[in-house]
Parts: sequence; C-alpha cells; structure tokens
Amino acid sequence: MAKTSPNDSRVTARVPASVKETLQKAADLTGATLNQFMVAAAVKEAQEVINQEQVIHLSDVDADKIFSLIENPPVPNDHLKAAIARHQAYLA
Repeated sequence: MAKTSPNDSRVTARVPASVKETLQKAADLTGATLNQFMVAAAVKEAQEVINQEQVIHLSDVDADKIFSLIENPPVPNDHLKAAIARHQAYLA
C-alpha cells in the first residue's frame, strides 16, 4: 500500500459552467491555477468563519468593564456560592 503525503487529500465540487468560467477568469487574473485560486479562496473564507465564531469582539467600553471586573471582582453572591458548591460536588 502506498503512503499518502499531506497533499493527497482531494476535494471535488460540481458547479455550473458559468461558475467555473467566473472562477477561472479570477484565477487567470491573479496568475494562479484554478485549483490554487479555489483553495486560497476557500481557506480565506474558512478562516473568516472561524474567526467570527471563536473571537470575541468588544467595544472599548465593554473591554474596560471586563478588565475592571477582573481586577476588582465583586463579592460572590448566594447564587454564585451555590453554583460553586454544585460544581465542586459534581467534580467530587
């Protein structure tokens, strides 16, 4: 059995001819092959989606409030104390 290298993974897609023509034109304009262009475009979009889902964007006011709470946490109330107790009981 032959070993596979990291570049042996394949992704295929069936698209209308007009879509392929549009992609090919864009690839030609950038000097890339159609495959290179499609992979680069897909990776760029994937990174944007991941960034939107994993990064929290805060306004300056909200960021200041969070940093203030981290530096000066409020005294735990009864609800927080009960939650901590349930958490500790769950881990025990």
